Amino acid sequence: MKKYLFLLAAVCTFGFTALAQSAQTHKEITNLSAERFKIIIGNDKEGVILDLRTTDEMNKGYIKGAVQLDFLAKDAEKQIDKLDKTKTYYIYCAGGGRSADAAEYMAEHGFKRIYNLEKGFSEWEKKGFPVEKK
Repeated sequence: MKKYLFLLAAVCTFGFTALAQSAQTHKEITNLSAERFKIIIGNDKEGVILDLRTTDEMNKGYIKGAVQLDFLAKDAEKQIDKLDKTKTYYIYCAGGGRSADAAEYMAEHGFKRIYNLEKGFSEWEKKGFPVEKK
């Protein structure tokens, strides 16, 4: 009986530890609506705006000041690893999926301030916010 209680306590402890670590990772990521994203990037002149879409997607329009980092490229994670982890990053993709994945990767690799445009560039356009064209 004591063995089972010890085993149960160990499993619970491990589970709570894993859950706490997972929750801690998410502290670095802030998901923002298009409205909040627009306001925050407008007030932060030091942050880096990353467009995680492909070149074809970006050619249709992008948020002013954005730097492309194609998250579908084979070397995307290597490109992210080269970024300055002390900076603030504002990231977006077409609909929010890639940027959520990228935010998770960034948080797991030591980035501390990541702001994700929750529903992506499509929501930005839908709200009628300014779009740059090449």
